[in-house]
Amino acid sequence: MEKIAIVGGGIIGLTLANYLDRKKFEITLFDQPTGQATGASAGIISPWLSKRRNKQWYALAKDGAAFFPRLIQDFDLDTTIYQQSGTILLRGEKQLEELYSLAKTRRTEAPEIGDIRLLKAEETAERFPLLKPAPSLFVSGGGRLDGKAYLRRLRALAESKGIRLENQRVRLQQSSSLELLVDQQPLDFDRIVLTPGPHLKDLLAPLGIKADIRPQKGQLLVFNTKEHQSADWPVAMLDGEADLIPFQQGKILLGATHENDEGWDLAPTPEAFQQLTSSAAAFLADPEGLFDQPYDYRVGTRAYTSDFAPFFGIVQDNLLAASGLGSSGLTTGPYIGYLLAKYLNGKTVDWSIYQKPLGNYLKKEK
Repeated sequence: MEKIAIVGGGIIGLTLANYLDRKKFEITLFDQPTGQATGASAGIISPWLSKRRNKQWYALAKDGAAFFPRLIQDFDLDTTIYQQSGTILLRGEKQLEELYSLAKTRRTEAPEIGDIRLLKAEETAERFPLLKPAPSLFVSGGGRLDGKAYLRRLRALAESKGIRLENQRVRLQQSSSLELLVDQQPLDFDRIVLTPGPHLKDLLAPLGIKADIRPQKGQLLVFNTKEHQSADWPVAMLDGEADLIPFQQGKILLGATHENDEGWDLAPTPEAFQQLTSSAAAFLADPEGLFDQPYDYRVGTRAYTSDFAPFFGIVQDNLLAASGLGSSGLTTGPYIGYLLAKYLNGKTVDWSIYQKPLGNYLKKEK
């Protein structure tokens, strides 16, 4: 039985751990909790109407969204974790027509989009009562994922399978062979997989490998209204930075910020509240009615690459890595974890359709 270490207990690492063949691997997962993006996140699984030009990213996001029915079955995810709620997009009239045409085109290769409808103003407000009446586009296949709840579920599953979970930092060292150091002591593993988000840069530095990764702070607001029957509301992608993500029992999430200069700072800020609420206010029928409710912050640190695309694969013998999920991590992360597990379990995987060569992101320093 091979001994494998996974460094990073976020959405990729825990998904990977739960898909690895327990008859083939003895698994230890080392969590790197500081700044973790997934543990602070909740988001929209609805990539089909993105206008990003990166076709490989879109293929990954499309297949990641299509993978969710399997995730639900394999990990027994209930509706407090993931729900196919549908997605409402609010844009100008011309943009809505363009998105409607794009949705119909993309549905030929992605039937998961589901039903596509242009909604009249009153239909929008009927489906999402917090919104002002306004025309919108609705796609039934969109969903919402609570990243924090997803990790909690997968940690419990991992423990039930006998996967060893360690809450401590590690380092890599290259001597005659690759070593994983815990408290300065080398531990013996046959394979190592690095899935630590922005921490990948520091982990690879001792090997002379420079990673194209930077941290980005993200803040969400969680409004606990309790008065709204929001369980069946769709998610709302507003025209601007903020989106509205309703969960059960009146919990409404608003987010998220994209702060490039804050490094590893996880302090919630009044500036984020002002930025998010002012961005959303124009779309709400009664902004103060929501914003005066009790609220909490969720704050995390995403990993971004220069071209805003994820990467994953083989760094060197017995060392794999994945990072750079950015703001699409809830859509692409579980699928990347599954693809890595499929490869390690001995299956053939073609990663080239989803990303540029790994050398675009990881370069050996001269």
